[in-house]
Amino acid sequence: MPLLKTWQLIAGSAAVGLALSVATVSAAGPWDSGQRKAERDRVTSWGRTGGADHGAGPLPQPAPSAPGVLGAVGPGAVRGQAAAAPGGLGAALGPLLADRALGTVRTASVVDTATGQVLYESGARDAMTPASAVKIATAVAALSALGPEHRIRTSVVRGAASGQIVLVGGGDPSLTARKKAPAGSGGSLVALAADTAQALKAAGTASVSLGYDDSLYTGPARHPIGVNPNLALVTALTADEGRPDESASGPVERSEDPSKDAARAFAALLAERGITVTGEPARAKAPADAPPLAATLSTPLAGLVERMLTNSDNDIAEALARQTALASGQPAGFEGAEKAVAARLASLGVDTAGSRFADGSGLARADKVSAGLLTGLLAKAADPGRPELRPVLTGLPVAGFTGTLRARNTGSSPAAGLLRAKTGTLTGVNSLAGTVVDSSGRLLAFAFLTANSPAPEGAEKALDKLAAAVAAAS
Repeated sequence: MPLLKTWQLIAGSAAVGLALSVATVSAAGPWDSGQRKAERDRVTSWGRTGGADHGAGPLPQPAPSAPGVLGAVGPGAVRGQAAAAPGGLGAALGPLLADRALGTVRTASVVDTATGQVLYESGARDAMTPASAVKIATAVAALSALGPEHRIRTSVVRGAASGQIVLVGGGDPSLTARKKAPAGSGGSLVALAADTAQALKAAGTASVSLGYDDSLYTGPARHPIGVNPNLALVTALTADEGRPDESASGPVERSEDPSKDAARAFAALLAERGITVTGEPARAKAPADAPPLAATLSTPLAGLVERMLTNSDNDIAEALARQTALASGQPAGFEGAEKAVAARLASLGVDTAGSRFADGSGLARADKVSAGLLTGLLAKAADPGRPELRPVLTGLPVAGFTGTLRARNTGSSPAAGLLRAKTGTLTGVNSLAGTVVDSSGRLLAFAFLTANSPAPEGAEKALDKLAAAVAAAS
């Protein structure tokens, strides 16, 4: 399905109520062939009975029908119904934003993505620590720099030493050494080993030494926060995100040397295919312009973005920030990525004043963005003239369905099945930014950023009430 159709699917879901949101979730694409296919199959199995897994509880009321709003998308488009008065939305959001559970600092922005009209704002230009909501910025920057079809290459070349081959990392965060990919299509060391063994045998080579080159990334591999189960060392050659178990997401203790572990796994796979690998894999520099013996490609960037946003995957986020740096001529480290992401976003014409992108994942408290910047980026992703950014919308978790919103705004909430949003959580920091189709059929972008909240549970509930109020706007 062309990327251009996704905005229409998202915006049109309100026209036939929550029942159609099931079809919207299942059809919006591009669907990553593994991780998101499972979501699609699960949604389809529920039939057309509502926008969330309600169990034995009551079903939500269908959203009211709305006239078509896509006949003339763009600034000044004529609509079937008048836009909601900003004062009405303000009356609903103001008291909710004052909830003490949100902490001592709260900012907000709500815009109509089709017209750019600001429907509500409070401190919308104030730079705040966004936590994982910064992944929206990372996603927009990467897609803008590389495009949704870009794939990251991992290759094997002949080394400088006699009888040596070198495994060259390109920074693919979907690279796996497992025989069954844990999250759909992506770079596979298994397939790469098979192709490498075939090429070596064709050349009459049965024994090699193995080097590995992870020099594409520069600077510290360790995130400034230090050792953390939510993020592996950031290297250009990592298989399965440095996870020692069978997990595909969530916190777990990571490898202390993911590059070498990936090379060891590759050596074992070569041995299974009749190629003897002498000695331990060792770090080596691949000869310049060496033709590859074999290569494997990552999931397309669109799929990586979707997976990152749905699961709030920090490893993918840091990889995409570095890929943005490489595409922008910057060193592929934390500093280069920060400069590249900021420059890419500024080139889109959004207001980046006061922003800082100290990392790609949002684990750094030094990250600073405004609510207005986030809604501006979401509006860019909804722009029919920028289909390359559409995976930012399709990758956002869906309230009551997927990822970090699976258990939020469910049941009878007016946001269930219609709201897509990225969460953000650090100690004392809670955020929520995304899109929702309101009852009149408009696709609205919203962002709520808070600081100094007393407890995450209360802050999340208060944020969910704010998002539901936006969904109920008309």
